Amino acid sequence: MSHISRRAFMAASSALAGSLLMSGLARGQSTSESAFLQAEVDSGALPPVADRLPANPLVLTPLERAGQQGGDWEHALVGGGSLSMLVRYQGYEPLVRYDPEWTGVIPNVAESYEVSADSTEYTIKLREGHKWSDGQPYTTADIQFWYDAYFTDEQTNLGPQSFWAVDGEKAVLEVIDETTFKVRFAGPNGFFLQQLAWAQNDQLTRCPKHYLEQFHIRYNPDADKLAQEAGMESWIALFQREVGFQDDNTFFQNANRPTLNAWYFTEAPGQNTEISVAVRNPFYFKVDTEGTQLPYFDRVVYQMVADPEVLLLKTLQGEIDLMDQYIATPANRPTLFDGMESGDYGFYTLKETAANVMVFQLNLNHTDATKNELFNTVEFRQAMSLAVDRQALIDAVFIGQGSPAQASIIEGDPLYNERLAKDFTEFDPARANEMLDAIVPEKDGDGYRLDKEGRRLSIIFEIDQSRTTFLDMFELAIPMFRQVGLDVQMRTMDRSLWEERVRRGRAFDATAHQFGANSGLAAMLDARYFVPLNANSLYAPGWSLYFTQPDNPDAIEPPPAVKAQQDLYRELTGTGDAARQQEIMAQILENAADLFMTFGVSLPADGYGIVKNDMVNVMRSMPNSFGWPTPGPARPEQFFKS
Repeated sequence: MSHISRRAFMAASSALAGSLLMSGLARGQSTSESAFLQAEVDSGALPPVADRLPANPLVLTPLERAGQQGGDWEHALVGGGSLSMLVRYQGYEPLVRYDPEWTGVIPNVAESYEVSADSTEYTIKLREGHKWSDGQPYTTADIQFWYDAYFTDEQTNLGPQSFWAVDGEKAVLEVIDETTFKVRFAGPNGFFLQQLAWAQNDQLTRCPKHYLEQFHIRYNPDADKLAQEAGMESWIALFQREVGFQDDNTFFQNANRPTLNAWYFTEAPGQNTEISVAVRNPFYFKVDTEGTQLPYFDRVVYQMVADPEVLLLKTLQGEIDLMDQYIATPANRPTLFDGMESGDYGFYTLKETAANVMVFQLNLNHTDATKNELFNTVEFRQAMSLAVDRQALIDAVFIGQGSPAQASIIEGDPLYNERLAKDFTEFDPARANEMLDAIVPEKDGDGYRLDKEGRRLSIIFEIDQSRTTFLDMFELAIPMFRQVGLDVQMRTMDRSLWEERVRRGRAFDATAHQFGANSGLAAMLDARYFVPLNANSLYAPGWSLYFTQPDNPDAIEPPPAVKAQQDLYRELTGTGDAARQQEIMAQILENAADLFMTFGVSLPADGYGIVKNDMVNVMRSMPNSFGWPTPGPARPEQFFKS
């Protein structure tokens, strides 16, 4: 992403916000009715489009040209646990969003915003007449409900939303009127808007009061009865399920919850093993420059495919309109290139923003005391890092694209730290053996090391089977680890089980993942490998929970050096001064090099995706990030087929 100061970032945001507001349609401008919805309008089931739009709809200037409504976006979901992908395609509608170039934040669901000079007060204005997908008003009553029934409710809050607090003190919400509210912090919170724009962070646009209040005991005395009818122990569990904030699968499998998104599910994932369907939201708040209500596509149709190999075949057969996740690997590129003509698609470029192509993560909060002690020995992690021939992995899996590196910042970025990027990346099995001999010297008859209890030192990496590049790298890395006496194994599983075992578990040995961020603002917002700060810091689930909810019984107090790192991160997010942000982040990265909590393979080379030749308004180059949920900020609501 671009490297700009906070002042420039906010200036760019404000300028673009102004242009969007100035380009608004006159209220009287004619807006044609969708043929897909015409029968419902004619029957009186729906009001005409002019009455469904807010008073000041958001006007989008299409990337290439204005389109026409209609047709299906042919898509796919891989495996049973990939629903986090949905935020990328139809779930990215925060109050403010990143602009397509990732240079600033711009109004989205919110009509406008103002920030105080010291970054302690944010004033946000909603759109008058904005409605949920079921036609009910979206107002500050929904904001207040989220704040009262979830965020500040100790019974229902599942966390983390840590960016809503400064120095442990939660922000104060003040509702001014039906469309205006203020958020006040005890001290500067320089990243609040940028955090709201991060994928899945903004719960204020996903919490419809009129639907959810029936499940909360404060608003409905019969909520416990509803829970019992649903087979649940209490209203708390039912409310948490209906809110769905803890788990993406739970959130997107609920077709009953109204939405502000461009499409809503009529057949949610899980209802049908073969297909899932989302249809246009009649009350969607955006129009194009010609007055046509968005989205252009009437439906998004997801084929439910078992694995990436099936997805690859469907892509080659021309059944997928746009895709990069799971299939756009270096190994698949020649096959996809050869299939371009028959599949009627081309490529787009993904500017990689991840901190590494794959990050090895030992569980530093393991429930097994012996393994926990061993994994928390920094020299043990360093020795494992030295045992990996990264260039061999890069050559075989990424066709030579990349260079050995830990999870780190890209060279050339002002935050680049050579020690963080390069320490212990050399392939040196002799040194690895020497270091391991000092820690776990005993071996069994097969040459595998024994822990202090005399058990063979087995380390099982639990991996999401959809990540095919991970599987390929582990096939090469496992023999490398075994050469230094470590019985490393790989256990693959469906994404949903991986989420349960790893992201929400404690008993696993190790895992591997990617993402994070390798530059500028993105690295500050997603510092998962440098600071244990949320559920994405898979190597330290207990420490991460301590950062967000220190009083939680499952939280684990980190050692002093890690606590100091968390305190630094709080200081980083608590200042609005760009120069100070740079200083603090530089120190965080220097400390991360000392802590050496994870180890990686390579900084990623730019990637690619496929897009059918008849798809219009698709950016041909975009950032690849979950925080900038590719392609969400590129505005899929403006995609159509020529």
